[in-house]
Amino acid sequence: MTERKCQALLGVLPEQGSCPRANALAARLGLPLLETAPDQAGLYLRLGASGLALCSAGRGAPGPVYVTLDGGRQGRRLRQASLKREALARACGLRGDQPLQVVDATAGLGRDAFILAALGAEVTLVERHPVIAALLADGLERARHSHPALAARLQLVVAESTTWLAGLAPADRPEVICLDPMYPAGSTRGAVRKDLQALRDLPAWPDQDPADDVELLRVARACATRRVVVKRPGRAAPLGDLPPDWQLPGRSTRFDVYRGAGDPETA
Repeated sequence: MTERKCQALLGVLPEQGSCPRANALAARLGLPLLETAPDQAGLYLRLGASGLALCSAGRGAPGPVYVTLDGGRQGRRLRQASLKREALARACGLRGDQPLQVVDATAGLGRDAFILAALGAEVTLVERHPVIAALLADGLERARHSHPALAARLQLVVAESTTWLAGLAPADRPEVICLDPMYPAGSTRGAVRKDLQALRDLPAWPDQDPADDVELLRVARACATRRVVVKRPGRAAPLGDLPPDWQLPGRSTRFDVYRGAGDPETA
């Protein structure tokens, strides 16, 4: 197994001189405010007219990473979204006439959450990494102008998912919880896009431990009133070697589905 190597987070770069929002973001994250794009290898945040982006510096660096509902693969996926096309929606038990309360407990760049919201679900995105959460908050703010109906079904919570789920009152527990743990180091990377690799390269905050995924699954199963859906690489073992109640296989990934505590068949 290959050890994951994190890149340094170098700072926040406003595109047009002094920017109060960039100043506030840098202060909140404890990062320096940059005057020019760094030439050393590493990651930095750039704030400009197109929104907040996670950028890679150095020779041969990939392009910036935004949270966006428009353009590229995500835009096409949203335009074509349907219950038939989206295995995630089927795994969640989503039906067009019955909106679900869903928690995406590993929100990442929000792509799966956006699809579920586009298909009618009410989705709470929970993200603990402050840089990823900042990207999500920026993308959701722009979505309120470009896709107001969809954005109204999305809510961001910046928290550690295990603790947040465990603290929910019974009346607030969601019907479905989705988990998409980072692919383990040393696993096949063919299905992992460069922008998702940039998230893997972010330095972990002190309270972030990848080994907590199994505990998150345990808490999620106790919290969800209907089911927990875990996205896994197609050939990977179930998370924590815990056998799911059923699976939806795909070409390179699959969805492992576990009954939640409120499912009549688990009572």
